[in-house]
Amino acid sequence: MKQAVYGILFSQDRKQILLVKRRDLPVWVLPGGGLDEGEDPKVGTIREVEEETGLQVEIVKQIAEYHPVNRMTQKTHFFECRSIGGEIKTSEEAKEVVFFPLDKLPLLPPPFPGWIADAVANRPVLIVKPIEGVNYFVLIKLLLQHPILVLRYFLTKLGIRFNARD
Repeated sequence: MKQAVYGILFSQDRKQILLVKRRDLPVWVLPGGGLDEGEDPKVGTIREVEEETGLQVEIVKQIAEYHPVNRMTQKTHFFECRSIGGEIKTSEEAKEVVFFPLDKLPLLPPPFPGWIADAVANRPVLIVKPIEGVNYFVLIKLLLQHPILVLRYFLTKLGIRFNARD
């Protein structure tokens, strides 16, 4: 079963978070991606965050484990991370890497707003729940509002990527 990992990095005052703007789909998201076969979720998160942001991180805690609800979703491990080195830079996957104030976040696709809210809540226990906000109704709504982005999303699911460097 395919799985994914995502990390959230807060500023020291916990008022900003680090987001990446993808190259294949020009949308802002948390850093993360697919877990390699047999890879530990913590190791995968550290790898994905460094690949996309240039920052070396350590895991602070696991925030959540989200479970798939349809064919568009997969089991996802979500961790809070802390930077321990490196410097912010773009990559083949990330066109931009920026800290945003929590009260001025850019438009984010589902399920990221909910995941950010889960992280901000800073609960003392692991959240285990289904992935919310990713369903066929939302996909149709997004198709009507942003047809080119949705087409690019489907093409990336078929393995056709748009990673042209600027």
